[in-house]
Amino acid sequence: MHNITSQTSPLHHILSENAFSKKCPSSSSFSSSFLNPISHQQEMASKQQVGYKCRIAAVLILLLSSIAALVAVAVIQDSWAAREYSLEYGIVIDAGSSRSNVYLYEWPGEKENETGVVTEIMNCRVAGESHAQDEPTAGMRLIHEQDEQRSNEIMASVRQYLKSLPFAFKNASIITGQEEGLYGWVTVNYLMGNFIHKNLWNAYVRPEGAMTVGSMDLGGASTQIAFAVQEDLAGPDYMHVKLYGYPYNIYTHSYLCYGKNEAEKRVLDKVLQESSDPAYVINPCYPKGFNITTKASTIYNTECTKKPKNYDPEHEFLMVGASDSDTCERLVKSIFDFKTCSSPQCSFDGVEQPPVTGDFKAYAGFFYIARSIRLRSKLCFSSSQLRKEKMWISARYLKTYCFAAHYVFALLADGYKFNKENWKNIDFTQEVKSTSVGWSLGYMLTMSNMIPSEVKKIPPMSNPVFAGLIFLFSALTIVTVIFVFIILIRTCY
Repeated sequence: MHNITSQTSPLHHILSENAFSKKCPSSSSFSSSFLNPISHQQEMASKQQVGYKCRIAAVLILLLSSIAALVAVAVIQDSWAAREYSLEYGIVIDAGSSRSNVYLYEWPGEKENETGVVTEIMNCRVAGESHAQDEPTAGMRLIHEQDEQRSNEIMASVRQYLKSLPFAFKNASIITGQEEGLYGWVTVNYLMGNFIHKNLWNAYVRPEGAMTVGSMDLGGASTQIAFAVQEDLAGPDYMHVKLYGYPYNIYTHSYLCYGKNEAEKRVLDKVLQESSDPAYVINPCYPKGFNITTKASTIYNTECTKKPKNYDPEHEFLMVGASDSDTCERLVKSIFDFKTCSSPQCSFDGVEQPPVTGDFKAYAGFFYIARSIRLRSKLCFSSSQLRKEKMWISARYLKTYCFAAHYVFALLADGYKFNKENWKNIDFTQEVKSTSVGWSLGYMLTMSNMIPSEVKKIPPMSNPVFAGLIFLFSALTIVTVIFVFIILIRTCY
């Protein structure tokens, strides 16, 4: 029995390896066949993530754009809207002692630094007439001093009438003398362009230097002076006002009973007191050759003259003119008190006044009196000379020519302290830039600060266009929000 040892031949070994190779692939073949599908899946997943992020970004951009467009349309409609201002109107009644004026003013609703650019549209002048039969009219302040009840009745009647007219009536009141002086100053400087003026680009600007001028007003019952002073000066006669955004400190004082008409009555009272014959009175201020019979009531029907004992309003005086310039000057100056003063400097009657500086505009009664005496060294004439040389002056004013001339010189030189050096700085004028000078324009200009303007907004888009855009972008925003919500839901679940 043969002992057979099992050995594997080399050939058998090779065949066995080949067979194994066919049945079991190599490690490299295995790796290749199993890793390639995984890489492909990762690439697909990566592309899906990029696509998802792009969709999210696009939706968010669309959402933000819709919101931005919605806000932009709303802001543009409001902030880019043009403003259409209506024209504003104001009426001022200047009820003076010798006449009354009704002024109509207009200004655009679009103001310059809260102050209106006011223009005079109409000036209706009526002669001062009596509110009671045979009783002449004085200034409203003087009427208030004489008879407060009558003054209140007049104002109540004025208010009742104005309320019946077809406009928005606010109020009617009597301004103070100090306010009248201030508003006169405002009028003069406004008309001269000292507050604002138009530049080359047709825009309102403040003039370089911003210099102002003083003003002097002479009415029938009172006279006023006003001029700008340093900011540190203060007292009862100093008023602060803000115009076109800039502050001003104004010295202003009104002298009641020193208007031309009331001053003349006071001088006539002095004439009567010095007359030796009450039935035949020599008046040095009347022109020589002129005579007139005057009732006592024409002199003493006012609070400005003290009634004599045994006063009879119907008593008559025959006044005969003498054209005595020196005596007339003395009598005129006697109605002023130039001595009493408790301040560093006074005008008259103990009223404190800083030195006058700069240029001045003198208007109203100052203008008419200065025009009649201009280029004349002689102030008092005979009646025939006056009629010959002053044919353009009304007969009712010719008799006051001598008194008025001395009165203006005394008021300006001895009262306000104008001298030879600064007298040339006074410009006697009636109008500035074809507009009458007075307190009423300054009052309306100052009041325009407190009168609200009516503004109409004109949007850049019509209402249908605006509503359509709002609807479009609102709908787009809502749809985008829904898309974002859907994407979030799918991502989470």
